[in-house]
Amino acid sequence: MQKKIDFRSDTVTMPTAGMMAAMMTAKVGDDVYGEDETVAALEKKLSELFNMEAGLFCPSGTMTNQIAIKCFTQPMDEVICDQTAHVYRYEGGGIAFHSSASVRLLNGPRGIITPEMISPEINEDNIHYPNSSLVVLENTVNKGGGACYTLEQIAPIAALCKSKGLKLHLDGARIFNALVETGDRAADYGQYFDGISICLSKGLGAPVGSVLLGSKETIHRAQKIRKAFGGGMRQSGFLAAAGIYALDNHVNRLADDHQHAKLLADALEKASFVASVMPVETNIVLFKVASGYTTSSILNSLKENGILCVTMGADTLRFVTHLNTNADQIAQAIQIIEQLKPLKTL
Repeated sequence: MQKKIDFRSDTVTMPTAGMMAAMMTAKVGDDVYGEDETVAALEKKLSELFNMEAGLFCPSGTMTNQIAIKCFTQPMDEVICDQTAHVYRYEGGGIAFHSSASVRLLNGPRGIITPEMISPEINEDNIHYPNSSLVVLENTVNKGGGACYTLEQIAPIAALCKSKGLKLHLDGARIFNALVETGDRAADYGQYFDGISICLSKGLGAPVGSVLLGSKETIHRAQKIRKAFGGGMRQSGFLAAAGIYALDNHVNRLADDHQHAKLLADALEKASFVASVMPVETNIVLFKVASGYTTSSILNSLKENGILCVTMGADTLRFVTHLNTNADQIAQAIQIIEQLKPLKTL
């Protein structure tokens, strides 16, 4: 039976042998009591890497994002973000549910927003308006095809937020992909953000977990919110050990994923069933289906030929390269794409 090539997401990866060994030998304790030294080591490692005061290990990036939003807003506040933002589209309405805040949506090219877009959307102090209190950026932008913010783009946004008294949070779902692509330093991020969510279970290949970074005061508040969210974990050092291993071993190899994504994009550009391919910067390939085809027909045809992917809208499909897609699989996938003949609609 042919083994599937799974491009659905970089969350589908399995721990490597080295990662499993690190997990099985981790020193653990009850983290709710603050006694898990491996969790503490992961939080310290990331907070130092990004030049922030403290960190908090959580089960998911959704949780770290929603905790941050809860920390930085009050009911009747407003969060400013792009209309593609994960915190808005893919976190179950958490901003409204957890924080009782409204959302002001911007429409940046490939999800990248600018100070010029943000500034006019900051509300004046008026009883008719919600209080603008937080800006959220996403790096890389999932629905933007893995588009990256550079620090040069982030700095003026941070300056605007500071001048207007707004907090700035980064959904760093694939932040290491962005760092590898831009060449920016993680240590330079801390000066700009009040909160940073670092996901370990996407490009880095850990099985579970994200870390929220912030000031000591923010993380102290976040600990209580995590508890209220049901996110307090016990001997979670087994999971934190996977994150430490990933940080030590899986960052530089992200460049391979980026190259693989570009090769797939090149093949898709030539395919008759593809109308256009979004520019590829990192490990995400988004492509629109050509007239006469449907996403479902292409999705099914790819699946029948051993390739798994997902839809990202009515006319768009997504490939994501990752730790478990090697050069041979990419070559095989390109051959399949070149020979694929999906059913056309009449």
